[in-house]
Amino acid sequence: MGDLSGKHALITGGGTGIGAAIALRLANAGAKVTISGRRLAPLEEQCAKNALIKAATVDVIDPESVAAMFAGARDKNGPVDIVIANADIGKAAPIGKTSLEMWNETMQVNLTGTFLTLKHAAAVMAELQWGRMITIASTAGLMGSAYTSAYSASKHGVIGLTRCLAVELAGSGVTVNAVCPGFTETDMVKKSVANIMKKTGRDEEFARKALADTNPLGRIIQPEEVAAAVLWLVGPGSDAITGQSISVCGGATW
Repeated sequence: MGDLSGKHALITGGGTGIGAAIALRLANAGAKVTISGRRLAPLEEQCAKNALIKAATVDVIDPESVAAMFAGARDKNGPVDIVIANADIGKAAPIGKTSLEMWNETMQVNLTGTFLTLKHAAAVMAELQWGRMITIASTAGLMGSAYTSAYSASKHGVIGLTRCLAVELAGSGVTVNAVCPGFTETDMVKKSVANIMKKTGRDEEFARKALADTNPLGRIIQPEEVAAAVLWLVGPGSDAITGQSISVCGGATW
């Protein structure tokens, strides 16, 4: 599904988890891939898996750093055709224990970082008259749940931004969509498991089952399943898909 030869994809938060899985899937489909993040070591680890993957460090909340990321990516691999805004953080706390610092940090990385990334992408893609923008949101952007007020609010914002840009860029050759994973086998889920174990005093098996039970399929989503949805949205035949929020969650939401 989808030969991406000749395309150049840039992925923020590409060193681990979902971002790393997307990078490998797109590179295996023939795309040149630039992965970015704050830490170079995990980026280089992913680069070793496919020669088409290159690394660039970035702080997505710093406009100058984001601009430098795009400029560096272009110098190495040419104009960016595909942008995956994946960088995020997730912390859980009841509203009474959600500090302003935690709220602001979550909004800066998850929402402002996505805004800055897509703003630069729009300028690049306007010149190309073609492009694919994908935001990695979450089912938390489609529904609410306890203890996730900051994270959920930021992801609702990401979906709203995605929909607005899809309308704004309609007819330009650029599509904008969100992919919304449920609980996925990443470091964030590992932290959630540890938190459940700490609060309940139960073992890892119990904690993982508690997360899996939120999915009608009864299991945790794999990063490669999210990557497959992204490949479909950026590949041939996806021109009419824009402004959508695609849930990859085993039917937990729609």
